[in-house]
Formats: sequence, structure tokens, C-alpha cells
Amino acid sequence: MARIRRIPAVLLALFALVLVFGIAACAPAADDAAPSDEDLPTVTDEPAEPELSPAEQKLSTMTLEQKVAQLFIVTPETLEDPAAAGAQATGAADDPSQEVQPVTSVDDDIRQNLQKYPVGGVILFAQNIVDPSQTTTLTQELQDAAQGVPGQIPLFICVDEEGGIVCRLANNEKFGLPTYESAGAVGASGNAEDAHAMGSTIGSYLKTYGFTVDFAPDADVNTNPDNPVIGTRAFSSDPNVAASMAGAFAQGLRENGVIATFKHFPGHGNTDQDSHSTLATTNSTLDELTACEFLPFGQATDEDWVMVGHIAAPQVTDDDTPASMSPQLVTDILRGQLGFDGIVVTDALNMGAIVENYGAGECAVQALQAGCDVLLMPVDFEKAYNAVLAAAQDGTLSEDRIDESVLKILEAKY
Repeated sequence: MARIRRIPAVLLALFALVLVFGIAACAPAADDAAPSDEDLPTVTDEPAEPELSPAEQKLSTMTLEQKVAQLFIVTPETLEDPAAAGAQATGAADDPSQEVQPVTSVDDDIRQNLQKYPVGGVILFAQNIVDPSQTTTLTQELQDAAQGVPGQIPLFICVDEEGGIVCRLANNEKFGLPTYESAGAVGASGNAEDAHAMGSTIGSYLKTYGFTVDFAPDADVNTNPDNPVIGTRAFSSDPNVAASMAGAFAQGLRENGVIATFKHFPGHGNTDQDSHSTLATTNSTLDELTACEFLPFGQATDEDWVMVGHIAAPQVTDDDTPASMSPQLVTDILRGQLGFDGIVVTDALNMGAIVENYGAGECAVQALQAGCDVLLMPVDFEKAYNAVLAAAQDGTLSEDRIDESVLKILEAKY
């Protein structure tokens, strides 16, 4: 049997010391200690704040007064003297010396009023358009005046240029532009490419002269031979032809950087009144409108605008409220049933259909309550502006409702 040798006590003691000091050498220093739970980064389920778009950033810096002003498109005469323009429109300016003269250039009064009332846009008529050089200068000076203060917002520069009898530029011989007999004559071909070429031609020259919004195409269906105001301004009496033509015309405008406006919802072609002078009425039911008059408006994209007319539809709403002030027609049907989410603009609020029955402030507030975004040419701008501002301040219109429309306006501009 082998003999087991004993390890000397001295060697055992030395081994113990090495073991103790080795373990100590391997232990982490105080600064290198494992992190506690308090030192670990906190993980949360909250998503990062999304970046604001340029339009959202601008909206967040605007005062309520600036927001309300953006809801309006006015004539340059209104900017020259808001009070005088309102007086003339209501027939109060009986003294010829007080009549508002056509504006063909920008002066200091317009510049000051654009700073006081930074409106969303300006609409030009034949009286404002003299020749190519003057028109180019006028639109540029309007933009410069609107943006004369850093951070101010560019204007929509608008015009009615349908092709045919309603053409502010092409019907001025000094421009030498292509002219069209009418939308109806173009629509008679049945070829949507003809309407596309028409829209492209018009869009191209409008862009050249500084216009950004065309109140065209006329998307009405010309179904009533007794209609005194639409007629051949519409592309066709066939709703499918009118739809394809209006859509193609609008595409031609869009391709040239000009906003198209489908008008006059819910359809002016089946009326026998002219809303310029009195309330127009369509007696079509909702089913009839859906099968006919609504088809062209279904061609509008969310990049386009829809102009709502001063047209009553009692078979739909059970009353004579103009479409421009009807939540049922604007919000429930145009936005809900047809799914349109772009900008809705009223027809001109200085037309007889409105001024006969509503005050300047009353109609402006009701149009916004109905779901419209842009208020066109109120008969008295200052009254309309102050009424909308007061409604936003007292809660009749929430600021969120104002923001909803202003954000669409800013998105279109940016």
C-alpha cells in the first residue's frame, strides 16, 4: 500500500494566501460595480412625438385673428378700402364719387390692409386685368404685399377662366391667347382628351401670369333647357360625359400647377333661376342627384376644390337653405357620401341669393358651420370677418373647427 505524503503546514498557509488575494484581484472595483436597477435606462411604451409638417408648424404660430383672415378670398377693391367695397356692394354708395374704382395695381392702402387682414386669397376680374405686363406685375405685387412681413403667408390668386364666355384673360384681345367657343362645344366631341388639352392650355397660361386657383371646371350637368345661367358653360347634358370631361379638364390644370375648382355643387344645371340674382332651387331627390348631378363632382380629387352654390334642394333637406349653408349637403353628402376631403369654397357671398336673405356676418358663420372652408367675396368683408372672429371667441365656432379649415388652406399653399 502506497504511502500518502502530508503537505507541510507552511505550504498550506501560503496557498491560502494566494487564493484570497487572487479572488480579491478578480473582484470589480467600486467604480466598476454592476449597475443597479436605478442606473438602467427606462423603457417606455410612449411613441416619439411626430414631426410637424410645415403647415402644422405655421398653424401653431398663428393668432386667432390671422386664422380667421385666411378663411376669406376677396377682391382687390376690398383690400383697397374694405368699408367702401362693402358699401358699394350693398348699394349704399349712391354718390358716384364714392364708387370703388377698379384696382389694377398695388398701392400703400392695399399693402397696409393685407397686413391688417392677411386674407387667404384675392380674386381678379376682367376689370383688374389690362394686359400681360400689368397682370404679371399685379399678381406679383399682391404676393409681395402679402409676404411683406417675414413669416407671412402667400396668397391664393384666383380667377374664373372656364373657356368660352367666362374667361377673364383669354377674352381680352391684348393677351392673344387661345379661345374656345364653350365647354359645351368641347364636350360635344365626347373625347375627354379634348377637355384635358383645354385644361392644360388654360392652366399653362394662368400659371405664367401668376394665378394659382382657377374657379373651373363647370361641373354642372346641363339638363334644364330653361336654365338662364349655365347652358353651354357645362360640358354636357349627359352626366357621364360631363363627369369625364370635368375630370380631364381638372387634370390639365393640376399638371400645370393650378388648383381646379369643381362648381356648382349640388348642381346648377337643373334649375331655372340664376343664383346671381335670387335663390336657385333644384327639385331633384337625393337619388336623382346621385345618379346625375353628383357624378362630375365625384371626379374631384382631394387636391382640387369644390365650390358649393347658393342652391336649395328641398327634396333633400326639407327646407330652402342654400347648399352653401347646409350641413346636410356639405358635411353629410359632399364629404360623407361622396368622400370629398379637399377644400370647399362657397360661391360668391355677395350674390343676390344670399344678400336678399342673410346678413354678411350671418352667412359667413353659417357657411363655416355647414362645413365650408373658404368664404368667397362677402358683401361686407369687415362685418363678415368680425362675425367669424366673434363666433370663434364665444364658442359658436370652436377654434378646432377654424384650425381644421386653416390647416387645409396652409397645406394647399405649402
